[in-house]
Amino acid sequence: MSRPLHRGFSGGGRLSGNIQEFLEDSQMKFKSEKEEFDKNRLSSDHRSSWNPFHFIFTISSPSKPSVPENGFIVPDPFSPVSSRKRYKLTLFFLKFSLFVIVILALTGSFWWTMSLTTGSRSHTFHGYRRLQEQLVSDLWDIGELSLGASRIKETEFCSLESENYIPCFNISENLELGLTEGQEQDRHCGPTSKHNCLILAPSGYKIPHRWPTGRDIIWIDNVKINAQEVLSSGSLTKRMMLLDDDQISFSFASSMVDDSIEDYSHQIAEMIGLRNESYLVQAGVRTVLDIGCGFGSLGAHFFQNQLLTMCIANYESSGSQVEITLERGLPAMVASFTAKKLPFPSLSFDMVHSAWDGIAWNHKDGIHLLEVDRVLRPGGYFVWTSSVANTRASVRNKDNSKIGDFVRNFAKDLCWDLLSQQDKTVVWKKPSNKDCYASRSHGSGPLVCKVGRDVESPYYHPLEACIGGTHSRRWIPIEERPKWPSRATLSSKELAVHGVLFDDLIEDDLNWKSAVRNYWSLLSPLIFSDHPKRPGIEDPIPPYNMVRNVLDMNAHFGGLNSALLEAGKSVWVMNVVPTSGPNHLPLILDRGFLGVLHDWCEAFPAYPRTYDLVHAEGFLSLETAKQRRCSMLDVFFEIDRLLRPEGWVILRDTSSLIEAARTITTRLKWEARVVEIESNSDEKLLVCQKPLIKRRSNQS
Repeated sequence: MSRPLHRGFSGGGRLSGNIQEFLEDSQMKFKSEKEEFDKNRLSSDHRSSWNPFHFIFTISSPSKPSVPENGFIVPDPFSPVSSRKRYKLTLFFLKFSLFVIVILALTGSFWWTMSLTTGSRSHTFHGYRRLQEQLVSDLWDIGELSLGASRIKETEFCSLESENYIPCFNISENLELGLTEGQEQDRHCGPTSKHNCLILAPSGYKIPHRWPTGRDIIWIDNVKINAQEVLSSGSLTKRMMLLDDDQISFSFASSMVDDSIEDYSHQIAEMIGLRNESYLVQAGVRTVLDIGCGFGSLGAHFFQNQLLTMCIANYESSGSQVEITLERGLPAMVASFTAKKLPFPSLSFDMVHSAWDGIAWNHKDGIHLLEVDRVLRPGGYFVWTSSVANTRASVRNKDNSKIGDFVRNFAKDLCWDLLSQQDKTVVWKKPSNKDCYASRSHGSGPLVCKVGRDVESPYYHPLEACIGGTHSRRWIPIEERPKWPSRATLSSKELAVHGVLFDDLIEDDLNWKSAVRNYWSLLSPLIFSDHPKRPGIEDPIPPYNMVRNVLDMNAHFGGLNSALLEAGKSVWVMNVVPTSGPNHLPLILDRGFLGVLHDWCEAFPAYPRTYDLVHAEGFLSLETAKQRRCSMLDVFFEIDRLLRPEGWVILRDTSSLIEAARTITTRLKWEARVVEIESNSDEKLLVCQKPLIKRRSNQS
């Protein structure tokens, strides 16, 4: 089992060349302090010669050294020694320092080069001379960091306006840019989207209830919604909220489309031809995309039947569907497909549900229905509930009748099979084969996307007015896929589509099972205690529901998700596949998990304080090996924004990168400890916990 290594950051250690850019990027945040230091250094040339290696080879001085936050001991360069003696002494140590550095560079880089293998995960510099140059460059930067650390200002807290703000979704700014007709709701990331401050929890914030209690009861002060918004909530699941003092409770028995949530889900199953919703898994349904999900009550009910529902809705500054759904411990993210595609691959979901969503499906020649068709798997179901779907009621309203007729006709052009219609709910089934597209009469319905335009994993690309996904090798009807939970382990034939060997997936899953056992034992504040345990007494294992919302920043094959479920942990995982690495998101979704593509130099589409655990394995190595538009400090600020108070962060990476990341956590005020991995001497864990810091009631 892993064992604690140390609590703080230990200065004076040797840092490898691949973190030079890491430190350099993070230090850009301290530009003003560095410029001030340079000015002071230039003005003191007559008193001393500055040595970039001063933190290693120090001049003896009777003055007391200062000890900055990061652990480096910085000597006072202005000791009362005569100028000639200081000059000779400085010259001697400079020569001696350069001599030792050259010897270390030649010896160290030689053995390092000999020991490197092609499987090394760290960023390597090719060429003997470049290794030497990089070593000197690293030492120079570390020297400046050590001298400037005492001048680093403490990280500031964000203003009250940032308490529930998601960067990249600035509606007022988008309107000023002239974006209208729904495009102001779309995601627009720019230089002003970054935030370099810590978001305080609301003054009345309380730690959420654990699952499953937290699914049905949330603290009203944890989300941005007032009593009036609760009492005046609209239809669907918003009408299922009950205000009780400082809590909001959700009841499955409350009205939803004039029926209970159980009756509504039972109705959907019957319209598909099943006895009840418990048979949806046997019909091939595992993942559901819920557009405009209310507050997630359909997904909460489906979860009891092994169905995983992803809620998506527009950004809302108050009374947010996504924020409250996440607070309940249910999957959700901010997403709008007014003008851009959703960040999911084609053929991602077994069912798409849309009820009272307010989407004008008849606008732009049905382009939004085309996006639904793109993410829907062959043989999957589209469930639409709306007042305009009721043909009898629409007769009295020409506008509603026009929208309803358009949707029904366009669905026919998409080759969807109308299974059933009951009152305000309609269910269609996407074709299992592609023959229908070729058999349509000329000019009827949208064309099939050409190969060059049919991008399987678009990342916020503009919407396409054509039928997508037809060229994908993943075109497999849901009735032919393994049923859940067998789907989590794909067959060799299915894995071949993704270019992955069956043995590789099995080995990956086995490794993650072992990792999860170790991880879970670390989710306790006891890890930060330096008090020795009594002999024979083991730390208590955290309960199965210690965490609920898990964010995996570099999900690989989804192994962490698989291991957590197999271990019986009551969690769901947002599997994030960075755009800077290999795209395994189609594989993750085909395993019956949830996930999304994301560029970590941009804000993740979720509200502050929404995840209990953030995990990243190999993420630092992946990002430092790329030319980035952001620094690691930017990424850590984003992690802090997403993390709930008293939430956890587990990073696994190379020893040098973990040590460097440890220095950043002090700025974020996290408790952090580096943990050795017994089976791997080249990697370490960084386990962190975010403190609960509330905004004072009179603090703006």
